[in-house]
Amino acid sequence: MTPIDRRTFLGAAGGAGALPLLTAAAAGQEADGASAATATALLPYQEESRARRMKWWHDAKFGMFIHYGLYSIIGHQEWVMESEGVPIPDYEKLAGKFMPKLGAAREWARLAKRAGQRYMVLTTKHHEGFCLWDTATTDYNAAKQGAKRDIVREFVAAARAEGLGVGLYFSLMDWHHPDGARCKDDAAARARFVAYTHAQIRELLSNYGKIDILWYDVDWPLTPEQWRADAMNRMVFDLQPDIIVNNRNGLTGDFATPEHRISAADRAWESCMTMNYGWGYQRTDQEWKPARKLVNELTLCVQQGGNYLLNIGPEADGSVPRASVDTLEQVGAWLRTNGAAIYDCDGRAAGAFGNYTNFTRAKDKLYVHVYFWPSQSPAAQVLDALKPETVVAVGGVRTKILSARLLKTGQPVQFTQDAIALRLTGLPDEAPDDPTTVIELTCEGTPYVRHHLIRPEWPRYGVNVGGARSS
Repeated sequence: MTPIDRRTFLGAAGGAGALPLLTAAAAGQEADGASAATATALLPYQEESRARRMKWWHDAKFGMFIHYGLYSIIGHQEWVMESEGVPIPDYEKLAGKFMPKLGAAREWARLAKRAGQRYMVLTTKHHEGFCLWDTATTDYNAAKQGAKRDIVREFVAAARAEGLGVGLYFSLMDWHHPDGARCKDDAAARARFVAYTHAQIRELLSNYGKIDILWYDVDWPLTPEQWRADAMNRMVFDLQPDIIVNNRNGLTGDFATPEHRISAADRAWESCMTMNYGWGYQRTDQEWKPARKLVNELTLCVQQGGNYLLNIGPEADGSVPRASVDTLEQVGAWLRTNGAAIYDCDGRAAGAFGNYTNFTRAKDKLYVHVYFWPSQSPAAQVLDALKPETVVAVGGVRTKILSARLLKTGQPVQFTQDAIALRLTGLPDEAPDDPTTVIELTCEGTPYVRHHLIRPEWPRYGVNVGGARSS
């Protein structure tokens, strides 16, 4: 089908006006959340209860994002309606083919549990406008089309059955609604569309019991004032006093949402990331990140005080791609023996960094995450004949180390410490854990690492470390 521009798209939708076509790159809100120009402060009642409401989320560290909708049937990615210029009448025909298998939501929740993820966020409505719940606001929903089931209800029940936090994603932008674009310049259309949007949020937060997270997305094309975002959030907290909300309805919310990058903020934050190049299912995208990469991203988030929301894109029937399942299970297996280096940690190791390591910290423990073992060095094969000792050297540790051990097995690790470096010795030639080995250091007091680079004495020394304040 020949791509069409926004004028033709809106004509098919019954809209008016020639507004610029919004591309993924242009949707700055999707990438960064509320901008400095539009963000406003938390409402007073949010601020007062924020620490209490957010505690479970800070402890959870790791969540599952689920992008699932009509785009999953096409298998081209979640922006396919816009990127391929599909007219609304043609796209609507997909609703009759939306047939998630029974038990799909339970499979998602069980996978999240095995992966060590502690909360889940489902796209209840993405930009395509199709609703996964039984809504009275439109017949364009999963309870009245296709399988004729309330997928949000199934999702909430599945997450609760596994003891996971429940998060609902909701796109403010709506390509299907006839007022979704013309509301920018048409006051009557704006009034209708904002009322429609508020009504949908009210349903989601009224009909499914306790909801832990409301995850807004893309507040285009209106300002916070036009969305009545203050009233929106007030309604949210009236309905769900313990909920937390993100920053993508134009207000600052409870946490920031860097996308496709790990970028610490001066507040609570969560990096949302993908396992390949897309959010929704893409049958041709087989560029999957390995478990080592995912563990590294999780550790970087925790090291800097943030959360890690990792996405899956189920196929048309709700099945999770085998590559996603296998990799998440590898991450979960690693977390079952190394979870103390993730769940128990704060963000106070944010300044520590290394060439082949990450660091996390919990009370008097400093965890050295070695994701490139000395024997994996390109020079290792050349040096094998010399039989160098396997050593991990960490520079800049300014706190006295009392003991060291491999976190997975508890095996003690020998070490020496001087003003230049902490040297961990007597290590096995091959990495004792996969995809990352964690060495737990018990410190005399609060761990403190200061920027300091060392030159390895042997090329098989696996770590040149720089660090900074982590007290």
